[in-house]
Amino acid sequence: MIESPPSIPTESSTASDAGNSEATATNPATTVRIVIVNFRTPGLTIDCLASLEPELKALPGAHVVVVEGGSGDDSAEQLQKAIDRHGWSSWVTLDVREDNAGFAGGNNAAIVPALAESPAPDFILLLNPDTVVRPGAIVELLRFMDEHPEAGLAGSRLEDPDTTPQQSAFRFPSIASQLENTLRLGVVSKLLKRRIVAMPVSDEPHRCDWLAGASLIVRHAVFEAVGPLDDDYFMYFEETDFCLAAQRAGFEAWYVPASRVVHLVGQASGVTAKNDTAKPAKRRPAYWFESRKRYFVKNHGKLAATLADAAWILGFSLWRTRVKLTGLPDRDPEKLLGDFVRHSVFVRGFKT
Repeated sequence: MIESPPSIPTESSTASDAGNSEATATNPATTVRIVIVNFRTPGLTIDCLASLEPELKALPGAHVVVVEGGSGDDSAEQLQKAIDRHGWSSWVTLDVREDNAGFAGGNNAAIVPALAESPAPDFILLLNPDTVVRPGAIVELLRFMDEHPEAGLAGSRLEDPDTTPQQSAFRFPSIASQLENTLRLGVVSKLLKRRIVAMPVSDEPHRCDWLAGASLIVRHAVFEAVGPLDDDYFMYFEETDFCLAAQRAGFEAWYVPASRVVHLVGQASGVTAKNDTAKPAKRRPAYWFESRKRYFVKNHGKLAATLADAAWILGFSLWRTRVKLTGLPDRDPEKLLGDFVRHSVFVRGFKT
């Protein structure tokens, strides 16, 4: 049983928690650059920074870069005021950008300059603005990486505010997984259990194919081998693509549940938020479909992308038929089948 952690800290409640983190198991000379991309979520980003403050007091080699990704509102002003008000300027840098470059492009805005530094940081930690770091989370990631030199990447256990774990470790998408995920039929899922993308939640560290980018630490050597994130992905599938490139370069990805981070799912993107389960989810944006197609075409070729689209359409069509015939709850995003077909290789070809 996992011990219940304290309440989620906010900018008003973290100052007294500075003694909760211990870095004795990590090398004090280790350097880590933490990157947070803000887009119209200044309040969430400020709470994330507040949760980091006690952590970084135990990690003198850590520094945070907040990339303000062209929000077009007063995000930059709010963030700078919070940094000044709380005296965070010694460990936080605000990088204001004019354009919204998405998840990959926004992170690369901080990653690329960091890699050009001499010396470059030993690690880069990608952290969503809609996260709150539990005490010791960063130390646990660094400890794991120090003890497992074969690990190139590691991800935290993401959880709800009430400590309910979220699925954070995954297998790579495949043609079979596209059918299993959309068909949603028990017997098929049992037959394809080793192809299901989301891995079961575990209390033990384990290898996986890829990890959620909400809290993902990456060794410098990985960037040296494969470069930064592919910013032709606007949002979604970029961390999947990056982890696949790292695996092909010989690096391992690990899930580290001792590192616990609250993830307020979808608050930053508005796509995967935990909506009222009695209502359909929000309509998926065009970039989700384009990113998915890019992943398959880029990494597996045109034939695999075609078969993956066919498997998805077949599975989802059969699922929708079951919903209509049996009265199963309809909680799929609005117009999902039509949107998928319009963005598929059968209509738009292989260009992404």
